[in-house]
Amino acid sequence: MPPDATAAYGCGSEQVIDFYAPRGAVDGPVPLVVALHGGAWRAPYDRGHLSPFADFLARRGLAVANVEYRRGAAAAPGGGLIAGRWPDTFDDVAAALDALPDLARTALPEADVRRLVLTGHSAGGHLALWGAARHVLPKDSPWYAPTTPALRGVVALAPIADLALADKLNVCAGAVCQLLSPREEFPARLRLADPYSLLPTGIATTLVHGREDIVVPAAVSESYADAAAEAGEPVGLTLLDEVGHFPLIDPAADACAVVAEEIRQLAW
Repeated sequence: MPPDATAAYGCGSEQVIDFYAPRGAVDGPVPLVVALHGGAWRAPYDRGHLSPFADFLARRGLAVANVEYRRGAAAAPGGGLIAGRWPDTFDDVAAALDALPDLARTALPEADVRRLVLTGHSAGGHLALWGAARHVLPKDSPWYAPTTPALRGVVALAPIADLALADKLNVCAGAVCQLLSPREEFPARLRLADPYSLLPTGIATTLVHGREDIVVPAAVSESYADAAAEAGEPVGLTLLDEVGHFPLIDPAADACAVVAEEIRQLAW
């Protein structure tokens, strides 16, 4: 399942995007799905673990861009792994989304960059929701985008959609605290990085979450959906029975077919 093309959106080794062309015959340009991998924003987990999912979507007639970005580095000896880099992780996602239309026109001419769907799993689901909300960031933010993205919508898979709640629940062993550290900076950074804090967005959004998810509890998605409704912007929330965290991106699982259909409904 190697990509059909890879392009750089920056000078760093992690600032790349893998492109997957739609498999089989296509009738004209097809929607482009922009995928952001999870892994608690930590270095060992890269876009490779989302490659089977990207290929799965390509075999269903979609063009796919699988985005890499800078993640946390190892801590001091014996200290484990750090989640994310501030501000590098967010710099990269913003830069990738800005560069993507031009890169796709060259690397993947089958893609229709006017029909974009953002998706992401777990920490990547957080980044997908955040990337769609850059137009509601403060105007002095370096990640602010002045116009609403030309998106068909967002399909966030088991997303860390409410960072404050995820922090309270100690999701992924303190990953949110690490992402927004130091602790004294947490409130200010939360306002810039938390999809929950950036509602409403005006972007069609669907969340898909397994009820048996013990990595990112479904309560995190439910909290985001409740906040969106209170903001006057109901989002779709699909809770799948007897489904955990990873079947959503596992092509062998029935849950992955549900995800693909949610994406196709927005894309087409």
